[in-house]
Amino acid sequence: MKRIAVLTLFPRVVEAFLGESIVARAAQKGIVRYEVYDLRRWGLGKRRQVDDKPFGGGAGMLIRVDVVVPAVEEITQDGNWHIVFLTPAGRVFTQKVAHELAQKEKLLLVCGHYEGIDERAAQILKPDEISLGDYVTGGGEAPALVLIDAVVRLYPGVLGNDASLNEESFSKGLLEYPQFTRPAEYRGFRVPQVLLSGNHKEIAAWRHRQAEERTRTRRPDLWNRYISQKNLEED
Repeated sequence: MKRIAVLTLFPRVVEAFLGESIVARAAQKGIVRYEVYDLRRWGLGKRRQVDDKPFGGGAGMLIRVDVVVPAVEEITQDGNWHIVFLTPAGRVFTQKVAHELAQKEKLLLVCGHYEGIDERAAQILKPDEISLGDYVTGGGEAPALVLIDAVVRLYPGVLGNDASLNEESFSKGLLEYPQFTRPAEYRGFRVPQVLLSGNHKEIAAWRHRQAEERTRTRRPDLWNRYISQKNLEED
């Protein structure tokens, strides 16, 4: 069984998400076990202080190194944990990274807040630092939940049809092709005839062309990488 732990100042936010939809069913099936830890459990003094002003001045507060390091060390004391800090300074989270993390038996996601975490925590714990993109959120909770959603669905047996993973966006370096369901016509917009033909070979070819065109027009960065990789494979 996989294990995913989250260290956060807002455990109820995380617990609410983990109790719904695919991630909840994964736990119900015994595929993954979730553990949510309140960082204030390791807070200092009567007020359970977890943060302080940054040395050198500046706006905001930082999570203290002497709070987060003991917390992580206690949670991971049974060993073999892959520690992740959610931070704008980390490597960008992609589908490839999701597949990489899905191979880990135990993940601990550390959610920063305020202005982040004292830099010495990363120097001591040497975590995998991950960013969801070039923007800033109020804390690491939302990024952590996105990461969990992306990773858990890759565990064998989580989705009703594991083969569908091969058709999703980014699985082959392309965005997913457009999809349609009933009714076949709505307000003058019709489902492409090829999808109603029953010819699976033609449908597969159409979907591939659509995936390429959608990627080329909407995500030139992905398209350029896709073409470069395709050229390497053909050489």
